[in-house]
Amino acid sequence: MTISVRKLLAIVVLGAALAGCGSGQGATDHGTKAAPGAGKPAASGAAPAPRRPPTLAPAPGGLTPVFSRAPRGGQKVVALTFDADMTADQGPRAAGGEHFDNPALIADLRRLKVPATVFMTGRWADEYPAEARDIGTDPAFEVANHSYSHYAFKSDCYGLPVVGADAMRADVEKATASFRKAGVRNAVPYFRFPGGCYDDGALRTLAPLGMTAVQWDVVSGDAFARDANAVAEQVLAGVGPGSLVVMHCTRSAAPVTDEAVRRIVPELRARGYRFVKVSELIGSAGRG
Repeated sequence: MTISVRKLLAIVVLGAALAGCGSGQGATDHGTKAAPGAGKPAASGAAPAPRRPPTLAPAPGGLTPVFSRAPRGGQKVVALTFDADMTADQGPRAAGGEHFDNPALIADLRRLKVPATVFMTGRWADEYPAEARDIGTDPAFEVANHSYSHYAFKSDCYGLPVVGADAMRADVEKATASFRKAGVRNAVPYFRFPGGCYDDGALRTLAPLGMTAVQWDVVSGDAFARDANAVAEQVLAGVGPGSLVVMHCTRSAAPVTDEAVRRIVPELRARGYRFVKVSELIGSAGRG
């Protein structure tokens, strides 16, 4: 079949546009700037590129960048983050009836209309695939990587077993594979070190993955806590504009988190705060 010159030219132009849709975006200044172009409209006449969650540029020396909060003095926004922890060797405990999930907390966040970032271990996703998929397909949430094993990425980290340097990348990638298997669709390129423990060696080893390491500036104290009011008071006393709060999504290790959240959310809203996901917090830091 003969194709006219005009039709052939149209096919070439369409092919170039489709190829452009798959191109990624680079990152900018470490610690403050998100990837350029994030949130900007596409040029007139161009097909819109898929929106990629903002990340930070590599730190000096090519290390994985670390984000702990938005710059001070910005908008009254706060990110609540929840670690869905389960270590690789806790299967027998789960089989014995210990609950490492917390459906009531997720239900409370939905009822209160609070967007949040869940830092999930691959082992947790393997144990609770239906819950991982439920969280990972809800646009109110985003799922970030918390390793597969929840073993430490440096020594002397709360007694956790230690991942060898040669196994760190594989551990992170295994978690990503578990998310994919469970049906998580809203995974973001952020990583939280188990226990928050890391060193330059770990940052260097993980740098090729192109992720941003996410820490926090407000510790909720919900791990093993029994007093929800004490947890709430600690969060409310620590939050400032741009804060990032670490909490947990595990019933057995953090049994009062949902109760604390039910007090934290209305009080912060009364103070004029808006809740955002980590991706928005990093994006707002880049626009600041």
